Amino acid sequence: MTVRIVTDSTSDLTPELAKEWGITIVPLTVSFGDESYLDNVDLDYIGFYKKLQEAKELPQTSQPSPARYQETYKRLIDEGATGIISAHLSSGLSGTYQGAVNAASDLPEEYRHVPIEVIDSKSASVGIALPLLKAVEEIKQGASLAEIKENLIDRYSRTHIIAILDTLDYLKRGGRIGGAKALLANMLSVKPIIALKDGTVIPLEQPRTRSKAFTRGVQILKDNEPLEEVAIVQASPEIGTQLEEVYKTSFTQPIQRFGLGSALGTHTGPNTVGLVYITAKK
Repeated sequence: MTVRIVTDSTSDLTPELAKEWGITIVPLTVSFGDESYLDNVDLDYIGFYKKLQEAKELPQTSQPSPARYQETYKRLIDEGATGIISAHLSSGLSGTYQGAVNAASDLPEEYRHVPIEVIDSKSASVGIALPLLKAVEEIKQGASLAEIKENLIDRYSRTHIIAILDTLDYLKRGGRIGGAKALLANMLSVKPIIALKDGTVIPLEQPRTRSKAFTRGVQILKDNEPLEEVAIVQASPEIGTQLEEVYKTSFTQPIQRFGLGSALGTHTGPNTVGLVYITAKK
């Protein structure tokens, strides 16, 4: 059986990593006014945050059309895929997942002999990507489509994201919180910690400094041991390095680092950094 994997660009996989892992990425579109870019194709995360800091208004992100998903599915089937796993950004954050569902269900009759399993990751960023790496390994080992799907859903249920924000201004600009709350947090130099729970964003804590926020983030990892995998997502390499140094004070295992793309970065802003972790299976 030849199983292929599809995801969208909110997974924050670079084109190089996607090629290495054998994963097909369907990009979202990021628009700054009249200028539109294919996410992580025309505009990488460094370029995105440079534009974000210069922009007077928040950019808009547009999910891929069902037609773009269909083009991807048809191409993979034409190339010999006998099964497709298509895993996407949490349905609680975007309609990206539903677009993939619609595309799969509306494929022309001549392509419907190939099963397509569309999965709501209930996650974002590298929280989508890391579990897919294990799925790639299972494909190489000859696992069935049903086994790969079951194991992937299990891993997503054990995947968690916490993000440490530099400011609440971008959440305020996006209408996620009130201006008074953002102003108070910035006056107090608070570095909010947010998390994804059941696919939606929730506030966790509000440490007074970045160093305290980093220490608290690493403590959350310790509280959830044993861990299967951990990664850093960063809007800034410099801030990512600072968090990694704090991580090293408590952990000896290496940690991967990825750029935090536009899907979350539009609302969390520059200098956001996060920890993605998968707890061990019980």
